[in-house]
Amino acid sequence: MLISDVIYEKFTVAPVLQELIQSNPVKRLNGVHQGGAIYLVNPEWNVTRYEHSLGVMLLIKKMGGSVEEQIAGLLHDISHTAFSHVIDYALDNRHENYHEEIFEEILVKSDVPGILEKYGYDYRDIVLDETKWPILEQPAPDLCADRVDYTLRDLFQYGVISDDEVKSFLDSLKVVEGKMCLDSIDAAEWFVETYYKEVIDFFLGPLNIYSNDRFAKIIKRALEVGVLTLDDLLKQDHEVIEQLQASQDEDILKGLGQLNKHVKVEENESDYDLHRTNKVRLIDPLVQVNGSVKRVSKVSDGVKAMNQKAYEKSLRGTYVKVKSV
Repeated sequence: MLISDVIYEKFTVAPVLQELIQSNPVKRLNGVHQGGAIYLVNPEWNVTRYEHSLGVMLLIKKMGGSVEEQIAGLLHDISHTAFSHVIDYALDNRHENYHEEIFEEILVKSDVPGILEKYGYDYRDIVLDETKWPILEQPAPDLCADRVDYTLRDLFQYGVISDDEVKSFLDSLKVVEGKMCLDSIDAAEWFVETYYKEVIDFFLGPLNIYSNDRFAKIIKRALEVGVLTLDDLLKQDHEVIEQLQASQDEDILKGLGQLNKHVKVEENESDYDLHRTNKVRLIDPLVQVNGSVKRVSKVSDGVKAMNQKAYEKSLRGTYVKVKSV
């Protein structure tokens, strides 16, 4: 199978990956928006978990990762509920890891173990321990395929970064001693700046905060009154919306009415309607300098300043004033 992607262009993938791409858990992600409810207020913010999952798989392949690590990359998000991290806000889960808590249960109940067994793989050896796969996942502040792909994919799709910038960055990306590393300080500084456009300007942007906060309240209400169960959230976004719309619950319907493309909000710390902080996300890539590998913050005052500013903003959060709905 030839996979064509807006970020990584074209790759041929192994037969096991072809079959997994057609499996129900992976196909479901085509109806799960990566940004949660933000597409309800801006339909152009529409990147899906499916696109991201294929992207992670392709980036791992591009970086020389094994078929097993590509499988782990493709499957790493199959337990994300509808509207992605909105469930974490509804359940007041500060770690934003509900999908990780249910991952094994979702995997075991799916057709994935059977597909893997058909090709001689045991799912327990591949997807139950992400620490085995250093390209796929690394703790912050390191680079990893997951972190790199969602940053590049969102910001390219939404016109913040250019095709030439993406290509230049990918040309600088290497794997050194099992970890992603950049071959120039310029490339590392560019990614740090780009990453904070994603996790600070976008994730913590007032319209994003508004939409996911409003939808989290809707989900919380729906769970409390029995309109939804947690299992219902293992459907696609549009199916959950249809179930909510059919509920006839006044609070739910009112909340849905407040999520539309005419919403106007602003950031205002002195006069606000809601305040939210998200999980602190910082980045400090490894970079090769004169033959040695070190954190870019050790050689870039600009990165140190960006990290400090991002840390302070993450702790402060976003204060949102609703202008109109």
